[in-house]
Amino acid sequence: MPWQFRPATAADADAAVPLIYSSGPAAFDFVFSVPGRASALDFLRHAFLDGAGEFGFRNHVVAEHNGAVVATGAAWGHRSNPGFALAAARQILTCYGPLVAPRVILRGLRIESVIPPPSRGLHYLAHLGIQPELRGQGAGGALIEHLLAQGRAQGRAVAALDVAATNPRAQSLYERLGFQVTRERVSHLANAQASVSSHRRMELPLRDTRD
Repeated sequence: MPWQFRPATAADADAAVPLIYSSGPAAFDFVFSVPGRASALDFLRHAFLDGAGEFGFRNHVVAEHNGAVVATGAAWGHRSNPGFALAAARQILTCYGPLVAPRVILRGLRIESVIPPPSRGLHYLAHLGIQPELRGQGAGGALIEHLLAQGRAQGRAVAALDVAATNPRAQSLYERLGFQVTRERVSHLANAQASVSSHRRMELPLRDTRD
């Protein structure tokens, strides 16, 4: 099928935010779900519309099929980490208020023990979401190849992503594209909203490093 890729815009929120959430619902619920204040989807929509940071629309691309958004994803390098952290703190504060925000920020820091931000040289892929009815039809592979091409154009050496140990279907897709598991981080993170599974870091060289 023909997939058309473009930068996301704020107008994509209705379609894109549920896809972003679907890429890691347990982790998002663990960090961002606060009963009586906001759900993880509420926060992701708030941050997406804000535009800035890891969750903002400016950090995402979308895939369209027949004029509809059917997939979304993001990729970035380590230089974005400080700005993304500041943007997330601001978005959390404005979404949850000063009394609740510190607890959400603390949970966000704890999740980094399982899903860490990219280190130097990595082209990190995340928030990979596909409409369920189109899974297995090539959209996921095409989205990842699009993001990998961005990393090659930017001169990054290695692509990386994290996949839940409980998601063998996604891991199989990444393996078919050449990714290999380099590490598994065991998770003991759980609260009343979600239990976060262990995650596997997978990597793929983007250029020949033999020279």
